[in-house]
Amino acid sequence: MSDQVHRQNDLQQDAVTVRFAEKFTQSPQFSAVFNEGMALVEETAAYLDGSGRAESRVLSRMASLSYATESMRLTTRLMQLASWLLLHRAVREGELTSDEARAEKHKVKLHEVFGKPQESPAYGELPEMLRELIARSLKLYNRVEAIDRMLYSKTVSAIVPENAVQNQVSKLQAAFGKLAAD
Repeated sequence: MSDQVHRQNDLQQDAVTVRFAEKFTQSPQFSAVFNEGMALVEETAAYLDGSGRAESRVLSRMASLSYATESMRLTTRLMQLASWLLLHRAVREGELTSDEARAEKHKVKLHEVFGKPQESPAYGELPEMLRELIARSLKLYNRVEAIDRMLYSKTVSAIVPENAVQNQVSKLQAAFGKLAAD
């Protein structure tokens, strides 16, 4: 295919991805994920500032170090999730266009899970509530990461054609352009 046809196909796929992302942010599924994520952020902050602080004071030295490490990872993970959710809510509210959100999306590092908590030798000694919050955050993180891949992957864009007629016209142009070049 010619470079012009490749560029045109890429632009069409980007347009489809953007429209799909806009539709998703308007959906009840996005609202549910958003509400779950923001509630988890609030619950975690309340725990770490309240009963979690008291529970961490009675831990062994090794468990205390593990608590500090895992609470930092948890907080960082949740901040990345909150950033992603708020970015997409801004699209829903009309504060950002999908193109602007796509340009900002690279700042959210969803692919960085910050280690698996079970790697810590003292993980089992951590307070049950902290371990539960970690597990819930990882589960939500995995869901959001899957949604992100679905929204922004070129493969998904190709599956959802922008316009079936335009798609066929593009294929014909590519085929005839190739024949003309031969």
